[in-house]
Amino acid sequence: MTVEAISHHFSDGVYAKQMRLEKGHLAITHKHNYSHLSILATGHVEITLNGVKSRFKAPYCIEILAGVEHQIYALKDSTFFCIHKTEETDVNKVDKVLIKE
Repeated sequence: MTVEAISHHFSDGVYAKQMRLEKGHLAITHKHNYSHLSILATGHVEITLNGVKSRFKAPYCIEILAGVEHQIYALKDSTFFCIHKTEETDVNKVDKVLIKE
């Protein structure tokens, strides 16, 4: 298993983090101060929201509510997009701006 490949997309205050998750990869638990959408473009994942696990098959759009801890586990090779509102366009700073400590 390898670490997921990440691509960054920006457009007029909207940021999309694209993650290619290999089967068996776990994207770390985190949360945000605001609600946002996530899109499962390909594959099959298990998403844990505040400790509750649910499985999704692509294509699927998921709303992640503000303050909810979430993580993604790839059951099959998957492509997953997290969509955020932000003016930050520096890929080295965007996670620091978006992720709640």
